[in-house]
Amino acid sequence: MMLLEILFLAVVQGITEFLPVSSSGHLVVLTSLFNQYGHPIPESLTVEIILHLGTLGAVLVFYWRRIWQLLGEDRRVIGLLIVGTLPAAVVGPLLKKYGIDALENPVVAGLMFFVTAGLLLWTRRHQSGEMTCREMTYKQALLIGVFQAFAILPGVSRSGSTIVAGLGVGLRRDEAAAFSFLLAIPAIGGAGLLDILKLMKEPTHAVPIANLVLGAVVSFVVGLAALAWLVRWLQHGRLYYFAWWLLILGPAVLVWQWLG
Repeated sequence: MMLLEILFLAVVQGITEFLPVSSSGHLVVLTSLFNQYGHPIPESLTVEIILHLGTLGAVLVFYWRRIWQLLGEDRRVIGLLIVGTLPAAVVGPLLKKYGIDALENPVVAGLMFFVTAGLLLWTRRHQSGEMTCREMTYKQALLIGVFQAFAILPGVSRSGSTIVAGLGVGLRRDEAAAFSFLLAIPAIGGAGLLDILKLMKEPTHAVPIANLVLGAVVSFVVGLAALAWLVRWLQHGRLYYFAWWLLILGPAVLVWQWLG
């Protein structure tokens, strides 16, 4: 069953990492369900790292041209990305050290699904701006970074919150998506590095390497498809559609936890 559970989590990770519904929230809920019904996943930290590496690869492939441009005419955006990464770089390690219970709590995820839904519904009436990433100020990049730091909580979508923040400062829809997912590269990579360092201190080998590799491949393929889908929906102003799923899932998680 371990392989099936990892593949299931890989599909969920690939879909929810980029669709604005919170991958961390979904993984917390699913992991808790597996534990409750007698199917705990050994080395859950290892599995999480591998699945995140798969989705990180999807970002690199999808935006490879834009990443290449960062070394040329878009070089100023590198500084904006650094500034946008700072809040999460400060908040992330603190939460992982002192707030680990909140990061693994399905109740927190259930409550935060409502927050993400509210952010997405805001886009329903918001008109697209005209600004590109290169035209942003460092203050605006920092604001987007604050939204990303808030998304460390399970249930708050990183992609959803940063895209909403980008639209809020006046970015075009496609530029808001591009900045959000470029910002994901250091965010996912940095979080993965911290987890790898933690894993090196407490190494275990309960999950077969082949299962982990297959999980990474599945999360990469599914993530690439989900990323392409989200960009198309965002261009048509449909981001708020995902709020309806969260408004169903949030109460369902809270009732499940309340019933014990």
